[in-house]
Amino acid sequence: MKYHCIFYILFHVCFQVSFGQSLKEISKSPLKVDTFIGFDNYKNSYFIKNRVINKQGPDGNFLFNDLQLGRITSVDILNPLKVVVFFQDTNTVVFLDNKLSEIQRINFNNLPNFLNVSTATNAGSNSLWLFNVDTQQLELYNYGSKLQTVVSQPFPGKLISQASNFNYCFTLTERKLRAFNIYGSILNEVPSEGYEKIIQQNENLVALKENSLYYIPDFAKRNDAISHETVKLSLTEITIKDLQLTNDFLYIYDGEILHTFKLTIPTKE
Repeated sequence: MKYHCIFYILFHVCFQVSFGQSLKEISKSPLKVDTFIGFDNYKNSYFIKNRVINKQGPDGNFLFNDLQLGRITSVDILNPLKVVVFFQDTNTVVFLDNKLSEIQRINFNNLPNFLNVSTATNAGSNSLWLFNVDTQQLELYNYGSKLQTVVSQPFPGKLISQASNFNYCFTLTERKLRAFNIYGSILNEVPSEGYEKIIQQNENLVALKENSLYYIPDFAKRNDAISHETVKLSLTEITIKDLQLTNDFLYIYDGEILHTFKLTIPTKE
């Protein structure tokens, strides 16, 4: 039993060290913006400065703003051909094309079934992941057919952060971290652990807590045999203001410098 315990401790330490070494900073560059949004799959960068959305990169340089809609709450660049911009002040979503020209807008105040939402992110297939403030429920809204589908039971506590893609939506409240699929099934649910923000890549999450980052693998997978062990990422002292995870690159903006890390997940045998 004694040797078994020693082996377990050594294995746990080695796993933590090897994982820490898998996060390698590959570049950093000065950046003076209000909010760093991220990079799309075509290596274009997006950020907000003076309430204006900027896109810069191989596609060119483009701008979008509509000051009458209030502050920009979130920008979803999951599909760079249909960027989703949410303005909570006016309960409105604006869709932008790859040149940041407006395609369409939805004012949820004007729908036949009024919706009061605090989040709006891309779900694909002409749909959005919405959090309904009045019912405290996650919903799918198809803006083509104008149909609402309730995905979750009412959430106790405040919604702190939401991250999504075309298959899954992850929600973080004061009490729970949850994963849902587009069919309305809850895939996973655990205590929130004091996390302040979540970002996603496929089924995996990175969570922010007290300026530290935690990797949560396969959180959207139901298989009980899959390990969802949370691992703290080994990171140099960086003040984390904004962050994004895409194509195994982790981007961290500290308010002055954009840091780019290569995230290589070690294979556990």
